[in-house]
This record gives sequence, C-alpha cells and structure tokens, in this order.
Amino acid sequence: MKTLSKLNLTALLLGLVFSSSAFAQQIVIDQYRSTGKEGLNVFENPKTEDTPFEGLRVRIGGDFALELQGIRQSNDLNDLVDLETNFNLPTANLNLDVQLARGMRMHLRTFLSARHHNEAWVKGGHMEINNLDFISEDFMSSLMQYVQIRVGLDEINYGDAHFKRSDNARAIYNPLVGSFIMDTYTTEAFMEGTFQMNGIVGVLGVSNGKLNQNTLVTDKTDNKLSLYGKVGYDKQLSDDLRVRLTGSFYRNHGLSTGGYLYGGDRAGDKYYNFGISQSDLAGGASATSKFANARFNPRFKQLTALQFAGFVKFQGIESFTLVDIAANSKDEGEGKYTQIAEELVYRIGEKENFYVAARYNKVSGKSKSDASDQNITRMNFGGGWFMSSNVLAKVEYVKQTHDGAGWTGSWAGAEFSGFMVEASISF
Repeated sequence: MKTLSKLNLTALLLGLVFSSSAFAQQIVIDQYRSTGKEGLNVFENPKTEDTPFEGLRVRIGGDFALELQGIRQSNDLNDLVDLETNFNLPTANLNLDVQLARGMRMHLRTFLSARHHNEAWVKGGHMEINNLDFISEDFMSSLMQYVQIRVGLDEINYGDAHFKRSDNARAIYNPLVGSFIMDTYTTEAFMEGTFQMNGIVGVLGVSNGKLNQNTLVTDKTDNKLSLYGKVGYDKQLSDDLRVRLTGSFYRNHGLSTGGYLYGGDRAGDKYYNFGISQSDLAGGASATSKFANARFNPRFKQLTALQFAGFVKFQGIESFTLVDIAANSKDEGEGKYTQIAEELVYRIGEKENFYVAARYNKVSGKSKSDASDQNITRMNFGGGWFMSSNVLAKVEYVKQTHDGAGWTGSWAGAEFSGFMVEASISF
C-alpha cells in the first residue's frame, strides 16, 4: 500500500475537523482531560463519571501546531550552520478516545506529521479502568471510587512535568514553545494504579523499560523492569488558591532497558537545527538525525531518577517549580545530573484568555564521577492569547547556552537565541 504523505494526512485531519467536529464536541468521555483551555493544569485524569453508559462512544480529536522560528546559533569553533527565519514543519496528531463500558475507556494517539518520522505512526495507547463492573456489578466499588488502573503501551505517569509539555502537535497546555531541557517522557509497555482521595495522590507502576518493542531479546541482553511511583497532595484550598506538591521516583538497573526516560520523545524538540555543524552536513548527517539537540538526555544505562514538583495557583498567578535528579549506578561510573526549573505565568482577564510567562531552566552535572562538568541554561519569556478555548497563539524569546569543560567539539560554547511564534489547535 502506498504510504500517504504528511500533507495528505494533514489534509485528511483537516477534513475531520470540518466534517465531524460538531459530532466530536457532543461526545462525552468520562475521566477525560479536556483538550482545550479547560484542560490547563489538569494532572491525573479526574475521577468523575458524567454520563450514564448506554453504549460505545467514540470521540475523534486532533492537534495542530505550526511555528515561525527566528533563532541564531554560535559556538567556540564557529562551525555551526547559519539558521534563517522561516516556518518549521507543521505537525499534526490524530486522537481517538473510546468509552468502552461504564468506567472503562481507551485512548490512542497517532502522530500524522512529526519532525522525526516521515510517515504516520502510533505514539501509544492505553486502557483506563475506573471500576470493576466487568467482573461483577459494584465489585470492590468502595476501593475503586478512589483508584484508576491504566494498562497499555503509552506515556507513563512519572512526575508532573509531562502534563505541561508539548506532545508533538498538542501544544495547548504548554505556556511557552519549548518543553524542559531534561524532558521526562517515555512510552513503554506498562501497568499502573493511581489513588486519589481528598487531595492525596499516589501512583505506583511498572513498565518493561523499553521504548522500541522490536529490539531483539537474547540471552546476552540485560532486560529489567522499571519501577516508578508518585506521592503528593493536590488541593483547592480556597476559591483563589490551589496547591499541589509531588515527589516521584523511577528505577531501572538493566543494561539494555531503562535508558529512555529523558529521550523517549521521537517527535523532536521545537527548536529546529540547533547544533548542526558544517562537518555534520559534509558527512551526510540529516537534520532529522539531530531532532532533539536542544534537549539533554543523560543516557544512563542503570538509572535512578527523582522528580519533585510544586504547583501553586493564586488567582491569575501560577508557579510551577521542578527539580530533577538523574543518577547512574556505581558500576556504570556514578554520573549524576540535576535539573531545576521555575515557571511563572500570569493569566489576565476575567476568562484568563491572555497571559505572560517566563521560565528559567538549568541542567548541571557530569556523565561520570571523574568527568568534567556540563551545564545547560535556558531562559524563556513570552505570552499567549486563547483566541478560543481550542485555539492558542503564543510568542516567546528564548536563549540557551552550554558551558563547562565537559562540552567538546561543536558543543563547546554552543548557544542559540531568538524568537519563536507558535499557533496551536486542539479539539
């Protein structure tokens, strides 16, 4: 079968917008994070049941994003390619959400157009169970009113930062254009349980630690399961004040698994062509092979990770604080990196349709205990306008620098700065 081009697939999704959006808006999926502005600052799916189950319900949705990029780059060797102001590749997602039964739903996301792949491909999917009526009516209902079970091959619920990041074309939850430098996101085969009661949040999950399920398994591989979890408190303390504090852990000590927690996003970052040198082009390297240069992946084979996150919203002011710690095992060299980030958003107006935002993000550490220091610092300043609940336009100024003796070659002194404009639609 002939593979559809990205433009054809995007046109197909545009057709879905106009032909079935009215139908899609009428479909109610329980325990569902709204795809528009109403989904801002939603973390774990709400434990609600809005509609009596009267049969299978299918919701078709999508995401679009397009950026105008005007950044410039440099390094100590002065060998990076010149970047011009231009539009990046338009990206598109196709989302299917299905109410399978009372308290049972399925989610599937397909990337129709992404920076890294030339073809449409499934990001991941999972089933979420909020009651056990399929065993018998009201089975363990006193427990299941607080518990959600998720099973699939999809994004695992490690930390809180992944709820605010851009997921290929789904950029509407991110107040700025770029996500965090150490991007805690991976899609793996997993099973996890979530507990929510009176503001208390707990997550415990297990995954196979593998991003690529086609990787050959032999008696020489060292596959191990990943264990991860979260505990926290999330409460609307008054009409004006909400506070959320969480701590999360992830551990995998296999040599052939567990290395994807900071490198699982194959869609790529939003800052195109950073770090590509003249020698890269001369050697035949493509821009696609450098799809995540603006991020940082420690690439530890035996990883222990911790993430602490705090979110506070007082009236129109929001603060999101992040601390990530990624450590390698003693046998693998005892490397360690720490990420800190502070994001401030001020939402303006009665409906908070306008906002200004700023983020400070820094990663520092070393690949091994005897290695030289590596530091990455990024500053973002910007703002946005919700033209409707499902349409967001935003602009930012960004500057990212690499310093420390651990950076060599084209990465020594590498930096970029400039402006980004992004339009996103999610429905």
